[in-house]
Amino acid sequence: MKAKLKAVSLLVAALVNITILPKTDAAFRGNLSVRVDGLKNKKGQVCLNIFAASKGFPNNSQRAVKAGCIKASKNPTIVTFSSLKAGNYAVAVIHDENGDNNLNRNAFSIPTEGFGFSNNPIIRTGPPKFNESAILVAGSNINIKVNLQYLFGN
Repeated sequence: MKAKLKAVSLLVAALVNITILPKTDAAFRGNLSVRVDGLKNKKGQVCLNIFAASKGFPNNSQRAVKAGCIKASKNPTIVTFSSLKAGNYAVAVIHDENGDNNLNRNAFSIPTEGFGFSNNPIIRTGPPKFNESAILVAGSNINIKVNLQYLFGN
């Protein structure tokens, strides 16, 4: 009787793992809505890159887990990225005024177009580190605000 009960218990445990675990994994996906504030004008496009690790952050869009550009048309601009796996992410945003898919810079390598990052870190001598911009997405809808900066004024 004990052996039969033990076998049934093992069978039930195995069935629970088979049926519940895949659903649990799906539950740990979330949406990230990014509100971009401070567009200087409606020229060009607003481009966002989402990174799941420091490698490539903030300017190597080929290392981004999600990326996209939308026409600069309103201020604020809201972009939602859906179905992100649970984890830490950092967002880099540029206002690509001339539509060339790059953050243009002057002769001194100072950006001439607007840019911003999740957590809105203070920019001193270069872009922030991944950890300064990282936000946790874990199975829910996360809303963040990125304030664009223009180093040559708004």
